[in-house]
This record gives sequence, C-alpha cells and structure tokens, in this order.
Amino acid sequence: MSDPFIAAASLEGVPSAFRAARDGMDAVLRDRGLRRSTPDDTARSLLIGAWATATLEGSEIDLDELSSGGGDATARAAVRLSTELLGLLPTWQRSPVQAMARMHALAAAGSVPDDDLGRPVNPAGTARLTQLAKLLGAKTEAPAMVVAALVHAEIASAGAFVSHNGVVGRAAERLVLLARGVDPASVTVPEAGHVAAAPDYFAALEAYGTEETGVHRWLLYAAEAFTRGAEASPLSSH
Repeated sequence: MSDPFIAAASLEGVPSAFRAARDGMDAVLRDRGLRRSTPDDTARSLLIGAWATATLEGSEIDLDELSSGGGDATARAAVRLSTELLGLLPTWQRSPVQAMARMHALAAAGSVPDDDLGRPVNPAGTARLTQLAKLLGAKTEAPAMVVAALVHAEIASAGAFVSHNGVVGRAAERLVLLARGVDPASVTVPEAGHVAAAPDYFAALEAYGTEETGVHRWLLYAAEAFTRGAEASPLSSH
C-alpha cells in the first residue's frame, strides 16, 4: 500500500513547517517540564479545547462561564466529549472508526435523533473513514503531527456522520497527538490554535476537500495552528 501520509508530509515547505511546529510544542513541554505537568493541567487543556471547538460550532459562551458549569447545548456537548476523550485512547488504537462513532455520540447527543448517534449515514464518507483507519493501522514514516492534521481534515471533510464531523475531527486530532507521543499528557490545545484563526481554519478545511492543492494548503495552515495550540497550553501560563 502506498503511504499518503508520507506523500503529503513531503510536499514543498511542509517538512520545515512541521519541524518548526514540533520544536515550538517541544519547547513548551520541555521548558515547563512535562514531568511536572499535573492532571489539573490536562483537565484545563481539555476544557479550553472544549470551549474552542464549541466556539467553532457557533457557541458564544466564554471560557469562565463554561468552567463554572454553564453554557449552551453545543458547549455542554463539547465538554462531555472532552471529559471522555482520553479514555477513548485504547479504542482508538484498536478501532479508530469505533472511537469516532463514540465521539460523535457524545458530541451530538440531544441535537440529532438517537438513531443517528454514532452511526455513519453517508456511504462515501464511511468508506473514507474505513480507509483512514486502515492507513492508521499501517506503519508510516510521516511525522505524527502531519498524521494528526490529516486525520482531522479527512474526518471533517468526509461527512460520514449526520452532524458534528468537525467536532469529531478536532477530537481525533488531539487523540493522535496523544497516541503518537507528541503530547503524552495532552496539555497543548490544538483546538485553540484553530479558533484563534477561525476564518483561515474554515478556508483551509474547505480547500482540503475541494481544491487540487488543498492538502498542501491545509498542512501549511495546520503547522501554524499547532504552534498556536502549544502557546495556549496551561503550561505556558505557569
């Protein structure tokens, strides 16, 4: 099987962009001392991520309100997903599609019919997720951050679920960073990297799904987003 991850990772400018992003992320983790990060840091990162992903879905809640238990249905669903996300790691490693289904069920509960929760409804999109899962099960020399970015865009663009495909994509991106050892305590906030440049995020994601050079554009965008996500880590404010 050819390796589309490594092919994408080799596009012009992508290797250097992701080296810089990885250096920025490692600097936050190393300089603050990853071993000194606490469960509270992880929980805070997940909360900020939930706020960011809900904001991208149209919620207008602020972070303080969300942290005190408030928020609209979109924000509460994002928190529900973030609370269970790291516990899905074993499922993700065994069956990515099953993990995606669970992410969708958590994110969409209360906003779509129960029959549609966690169930892919678009056959073409479902086929794309199945192929993605096969690729994730194969070895690749591509940097883990490139894999995370491509997983995010592919899930969001495939449209396999009736709703919340972007939410699932962003959650999976964070899970890949954890699973592949980039951010083993999940204390950076990739979702915050996207909400900080939301127009660029949506434009790059649209390009990924529609333009011949869209994968290239998405990856160059994603490298910058990961850098912003590292800067949003609770460790950066210690």
